[in-house]
Parts: sequence; structure tokens; C-alpha cells
Amino acid sequence: MRRVTTIAEVRAAVAAARADGQRVGLVPTMGALHEGHLALVREAAIHADVVVVSVFVNPTQFDRADDLAAYPRDLDGDEAQLAALGDLAPAIVFAPDTGEVYPREPLTTVTVAGLTERLCGASRPGHFDGVATVCTKLFSIVQPDLAVFGRKDFQQLQVIRRVVADLDLPVEVIGAPTIREPDGLAMSSRNRRLSTDDRASALALSRALRAGVAVRRRAAAGGHPIDPVRVREEVAGTLGAAPGVTVDYVEVLDPETLTPPDASSRGQAGDGPPEADQLLVAVAAHVGPVRLIDNVVLGDTEDEERLLAATS
Repeated sequence: MRRVTTIAEVRAAVAAARADGQRVGLVPTMGALHEGHLALVREAAIHADVVVVSVFVNPTQFDRADDLAAYPRDLDGDEAQLAALGDLAPAIVFAPDTGEVYPREPLTTVTVAGLTERLCGASRPGHFDGVATVCTKLFSIVQPDLAVFGRKDFQQLQVIRRVVADLDLPVEVIGAPTIREPDGLAMSSRNRRLSTDDRASALALSRALRAGVAVRRRAAAGGHPIDPVRVREEVAGTLGAAPGVTVDYVEVLDPETLTPPDASSRGQAGDGPPEADQLLVAVAAHVGPVRLIDNVVLGDTEDEERLLAATS
């Protein structure tokens, strides 16, 4: 495993791999790695011969200076975790500083209209412009064949997919499942900022999502379509009643368009294409000093089962 810090270095390393006919995968991260990130690296290793992990805390996606300053940074620790993957460890760790990625004030920004107005985009203005722009830059710098993103940030995944499609970028975007702690909390670099009491309160997010799954399964058992209003009421009620939790949003949306589902197009359960019976349930909440997000796609059996397998 080799650390490089400049664009020239990572391009040279990737060019050498391509000269040998190797397929290149990219896992973009902001460091402070945990098992969720390592799962992304393992996924990339399935599809690529050479894996590049970028570690860069991107300032343009933070809407608050204090949040940027508080974001955990531990590059040596990150590399130790990656090295422990053994044969699955990435070949290259690309860890540029801010001046390397943004040598001047950028005048060009990538904006994805339509997918960024709701969810985290509503409460974090400009966040997804920063995400879309830095990922486009990373795709241009590394020129990977594929890139792996986690489904925990479902909106981010959909935004990046749309960037790649709209700009005809030759990158396959792979979404990897959310990795959870045994008690159900979705893994996040921000979790390390939770106190013991806050950590217990944070379990309300996954508990609320499980309540949404229960509503969906009761409806299916009775032969009824998913009722978005009933799902939202149950999820919002569960999350809102939790002590120590300040709700940011509870949304029930079409997983492809990230817009409210069209009730007129929803027939009996099982009618029409599979996506017609799927709903994204996404939640965000402040717990102590930390803002946390989580989601589940109702009607996606594997996603539901992964959530239910981890219980608090």
C-alpha cells in the first residue's frame, strides 16, 4: 500500500496499472475510517484489480466552519486499518491537502437540480454542490473504472449517479449496503463524537426505521400497497418521542427521484414494476453535538433484513 499526496503521483500510479491492463476502483472518503468504509474497500476489490482510497476532508461540502474544524482526522490510523485488510488492502491511498485539490478559489461548481432540494440538501445549503464537485474532480484526477459509495447516504449516492449519467463520465457507480453496529446504529465517523448517553439516544434512528418496516409488512400481509402517510406517521412518532433527539427531517420518497410518491400510480401490492412498491424512508436528527442520518428502502427485502438483523 502506497500513500501519494499529489495529483501527478496518483495519475502516474493509475497509468502504470492501466498499462498492465488492470481495472481501477476508487473509494472516496473523508477519513476517520470505520468498518463501513472498509466494507466499501472490500466491495471495490471484488470489481477492480487496483483500488485507490482517497482521504480528503472536503471543505466545500461543509456549511459550518465549526463542523469542518471538528471533523475527525487520523490519517495514520486510517492507513493502519486499511493495511489490516491484508490482500484486500488498497494499492494506493490518495491523501492530498486542500491546496492540492483547490489550488485556487474554484469558479466551477457541479450542481444537480431536482435531487438536492429535499433531505440533507434542505438543511445544508450548498452541501451537495460541494459533494458533486469534489467527486467530479476525483473522477477526473483518478479516472477510475468504478467508484463505490455507501447507501447510508442514499441522497449522495443518487446525486453521484446522476452526475455520472448527465456528464457521460466513464465510471460505474456501485452502491454498497449500510454497515451497522450490532445494536443497529449506522456506522459513521461522527459517532465517535457521541457521549455515552448520546450514543444510547442515537439508537432511535434505526428503531424508527424498523417501525416503518413493520408498517410496510403489515400492509403487505393484508394485500395492501404501502401507505406513505402511515409510514411517515409511525417513523416520525417513534423518532420524535425519543429523549435527547432533535428531529431534522423524516421523509418518505420515491427512491429514484427523491420526490413524494405519486399515489395515483400505486396499485395493489405487487402490481407494476418492482420500484412501484418501494419507498425510501430517510431520517436525520441532532443527537448531542452530532447530526446523524439513516435510511431504509421499504420493499427492498435485503435492505429491510439488514436493518432488522441489527436490533437495539
